[in-house]
Amino acid sequence: MSVPADEAAEHAHDHRHADVSGGWLRAAVFGAMDGLVTNIALVAGVGGGGVDREGIILTGVAGLVAGAFSMALGEYASVSAQNDAVRAEVAVEREELRRHPNAERAELVARYREMGLSQATAEAVATELHADPELELRLHVTQEVGIDPDEAPSPWVAAGSSFLCFAVGGVIPLLSFLFGSSSLWLGLAVGALGLFVAGALTSRFTARSWWGAGLRQLMFGAIAAGATFLVGSLIGVATN
Repeated sequence: MSVPADEAAEHAHDHRHADVSGGWLRAAVFGAMDGLVTNIALVAGVGGGGVDREGIILTGVAGLVAGAFSMALGEYASVSAQNDAVRAEVAVEREELRRHPNAERAELVARYREMGLSQATAEAVATELHADPELELRLHVTQEVGIDPDEAPSPWVAAGSSFLCFAVGGVIPLLSFLFGSSSLWLGLAVGALGLFVAGALTSRFTARSWWGAGLRQLMFGAIAAGATFLVGSLIGVATN
């Protein structure tokens, strides 16, 4: 089908999607938010318990380092396990195609019929796919399992983005203390601003409004900080 040159050029310019593949986006967002919330909660908890500036910095840095490594290792393990599970499903489907090619082809025809194709078209597509075993395998896995075996995320990318974003998120609540302030409320305010900005930035990849995404993350952080501040205050009073 031919397309007018001006429409093709306009389409090439407008038809763009955010890069959400490769396993980096979820890990990066999760890492940044977890770093922010974890250290805001730590700062609120130990600050509420009466710990001084040096103690808050020590607690925050220790939480940052431990959390960043934990997040990275967890992401690497989970993405690797997911990829192993995908490869196992592909192996199962490959064996089914080898042992029951006609039944598998009929199954694919039935799926295309469910999608609205005519019987003749569905059979023609399935027959053409059968001529290319690897393409046929990929289509069967995509249709039956709901995954694309060629789009497996990288565990290294997930681990790296999680580590980096957790560290960046975790240092934000410590900024005011690192620059010499001893005010707990200033530190929490800086952390709250970081939460709102981080939430707003995620709206770039979604249909959610920037202010709605920002307020949602701010609310989650406030709940965590409020809970740990209360616990820290109670423990601090009991200790004193």
